[in-house]
Amino acid sequence: MVRVLTGALPGELLARLRDAATPPAAFRRAADALSTLVLSASLADLEAVPGTVTTPVGEAPVMRLGRRVTVVPILRAGLALLEPALRLLPEGTRVGFLGLSRDEASLQATSYVEHLPADLARDEVVVLDVMIATGGSAVAALDAVRAAGVERVHLAGLIAAPEGVARLAARHPEVRITVAAVDERLDTRGFIVPGLGDAGDRLYGAGA
Repeated sequence: MVRVLTGALPGELLARLRDAATPPAAFRRAADALSTLVLSASLADLEAVPGTVTTPVGEAPVMRLGRRVTVVPILRAGLALLEPALRLLPEGTRVGFLGLSRDEASLQATSYVEHLPADLARDEVVVLDVMIATGGSAVAALDAVRAAGVERVHLAGLIAAPEGVARLAARHPEVRITVAAVDERLDTRGFIVPGLGDAGDRLYGAGA
């Protein structure tokens, strides 16, 4: 299932990210804000349980998270979604990391680091991947968390290509995907068109 954000505010933030003239600092601010919106939509699917709390004037019924949450950014660009996720989620949220690099010739993802917390089987896991282009990195990340015993997993990103969405649907059809946009296509280099360029370079000014 793919959920795509709509509305003026996501559209404005996405416009800033797409604009080649947006400098790294402004790009980071827009990415942070849009990530918060995407994550809010993605985290709406988390399992909830009823409870009560005591307010200053009485008892109030509440809904609480039913499971511990672990967020797993795909390095390096996925780090852009990490801080917004930790702001939204409660204390006790855990963090794992997956480092995946893409071979520019074969477009295949290769793992260079995998650091996942123990005892993930009962957690809700949210994988963070800014750009879902070929889908290779996202599939590899989902393979890794599935191998760790995860049953409930979500994928949150900013932009996806139809090719990446199709690859994910074929490999992990049960995973909920939330993004701000699904773009037209991939080019011959595996970049999303129209996209926003290399998210990692634009976030950190590496390509400037």
